Amino acid sequence: MKSVLITGANRGLGLELTHQYLERGDTVFAASRQPATATDLHQLQNQYAGQLHLVQLDVTSEASIEAARQTVAGLVERLDILVNNAGIFPGAGPEDPAKQHLGGLTATNALTFLNVNAVGPLLVAQAFLELLKAANKSRIISLSSGQGSLTWKAAGEPYHYSASKAALNMYMRALAAEVGTYGVISVLVDPGWVQTGMGGNTAALPPADSARGIIRLTDQLHAEENGSFVTWQGEPVPW
Repeated sequence: MKSVLITGANRGLGLELTHQYLERGDTVFAASRQPATATDLHQLQNQYAGQLHLVQLDVTSEASIEAARQTVAGLVERLDILVNNAGIFPGAGPEDPAKQHLGGLTATNALTFLNVNAVGPLLVAQAFLELLKAANKSRIISLSSGQGSLTWKAAGEPYHYSASKAALNMYMRALAAEVGTYGVISVLVDPGWVQTGMGGNTAALPPADSARGIIRLTDQLHAEENGSFVTWQGEPVPW
C-alpha cells in the first residue's frame, strides 16, 4: 500500500486518479482549494473511510502549502507518490481566466497562469520533499501538456497556458537533477486530450484511460527515466 498526494483532486483527471488509487488500496491525500464543497470527494470518502483524506491546498499560497504539508506529515511518515495535477486552462471553468488572444494579453493573466501551472507545482514538490525522501523509490509526477512543447507548438492561442507548461517543464527538469540524488524520480507527463472540464466535450480520451496509463507509467518508472517528458502511454514528448 502506497501513500499518494494528488493536487487538484476535486475534478477531472485529478478526481479520476484519486478514485483509481483508492480502488487499488492506496492511502490518498486528495488536495483541493475548497475541500468542504468537493461533493465527489466526500462521496468517495464515505466509500473509502480511513483511506481517503481531504486536504485544503491552494498551490498559489505558500502558507497553504505548508499547512497541507503539516497535515500530511501528521498522518504518514512517508509519501510515495506526489501527483502535481492542479492547473488552469483558459475559460475551462468558472474559476479559470478567459481565453488568451493577441490584442487581449495582460501581465496579470500571464502571472496567474505561471503561478498556478508552474511555480505552484515546484513549491509543492519542494515542501513535500522530506516526506518523499523518506519513502523508497518515490515519484513526483507533474502533469504538463503537449502545448508546453516548443517543437509541437504551431498556434498562437493559448499564449499564457502554453508558456506556463513550458516553464513547468523547465522547473521539473531542474528539480529532477537534484532529487535524483535522493532516489526520487521526477517526470513530466502529457495526459492527452482528456474529456474533462478542461479538455472539453470534443476530447477523444476518457479520463479513466488517461489515469490508468499515468498510474501504470508511474509504477514502472526507472531511475534512468528521471527528468523525462512523456505521454500518458510512455512515449517521449519533444521539449
